Amino acid sequence: MRIGRLLAAVTASALTFTSLAGGVSAAVPRQASNAVPVCPGPAQAGSARCHSYVVVGANGKPIVTNTTVNGYRAADLEGAYGLVAAAAAAGAGVTIAIVDAYNDPNAAKDLAVYRSTMGLPPCGSAGGCFRQVGQNGGSKLPRTNSGWALEISLDLDMASAICPNCALLLVEASSNSFADLGAAEDYAAAHASVVSNSWGASEFSGETGGAYDGHFDHPGVVITVSSGDNGYGVEYPAASQYVTAVGGTTLDWDAASKTRVSETAWSGAGSGCSAYEAKPAWQSGIADCPRRAVTDVSAVADPNTGVAVYDTVRYNGQSGWFKVGGTSAAAPIVAGAYALAGNASAVTFGSYPYSHTSALNDITSGSNGSCGGADLCTAGTGWDGPTGNGTPNGTGAF
Repeated sequence: MRIGRLLAAVTASALTFTSLAGGVSAAVPRQASNAVPVCPGPAQAGSARCHSYVVVGANGKPIVTNTTVNGYRAADLEGAYGLVAAAAAAGAGVTIAIVDAYNDPNAAKDLAVYRSTMGLPPCGSAGGCFRQVGQNGGSKLPRTNSGWALEISLDLDMASAICPNCALLLVEASSNSFADLGAAEDYAAAHASVVSNSWGASEFSGETGGAYDGHFDHPGVVITVSSGDNGYGVEYPAASQYVTAVGGTTLDWDAASKTRVSETAWSGAGSGCSAYEAKPAWQSGIADCPRRAVTDVSAVADPNTGVAVYDTVRYNGQSGWFKVGGTSAAAPIVAGAYALAGNASAVTFGSYPYSHTSALNDITSGSNGSCGGADLCTAGTGWDGPTGNGTPNGTGAF
């Protein structure tokens, strides 16, 4: 373990501490005052919350515009991650499923506005490109929740931004309980080759059983899960050995020059060593953790370098173009990269990026807190907790 990385972890600034399940103390960064969680408060036992932050003004309300796009556009994300050519040519015939809780009644029309504004091809229900179903695939949808509706818009927009030729399947769980989300996960995995999840909760002792991990054990289907937005500390289902855990970065992209200026670990990205999940064979080289280590890969998540999202389900009294971040943005971005690669049937859970690291941007600076092993909370050469093996640089790692 390098001394510089250890010192960086120890001296990480602006941290408070919270107690996680099992009595583990984890550093929680104070998020910038201009961003608030979309799904605030800790998840109740047996349930999850969404992993997104929305940028707000001095009055605490989201900064929303009707016509001006606020945040990174689809072209910015494709450019930053070396996916421009793949996004134009690949993805046809591939379905990305988005699993979230509750209903977004405006999902189809908001998606149409996002795609039109971004210059992406239409993806409507009439042509079969977009489908919206309940957790078991039925037409009866759950009640509306404005926070989860903004999360749904974020997920659909980011999957569209990276894989504009992909079909989209939105599976809405009846509630944010793990039981309902698990049912939605099973339906999604049976009808898509790539599934994106942007939610989670603290780990718990029963997570490795069939009632929980069993819903993610779908060989031949890539399942991405956001790692959380509270800094160092592990959340479930990102900890599951059956998923690709997606961390977060702060991305500086110059759209004018089409230059990726810099990318560092985001202070809010979740990471660490699972308390319960067994170490998968493809993580044998990670010495600081005897069990499943989080994360595997990463993408932009810092709300200060956030993405543009269009949503008209009024959130805190606002609707229109929001600027949103959180690892909720990173999970569907990585799902889109997997979909462009068209390789899902050959991927063994989160293993593929570990043997294809040359096709990733290695993130070597930044931290998400303090930890016993600096690799688990501080970015550096090779694998680290907050950013995994790195961010997409084309589709070769997927």
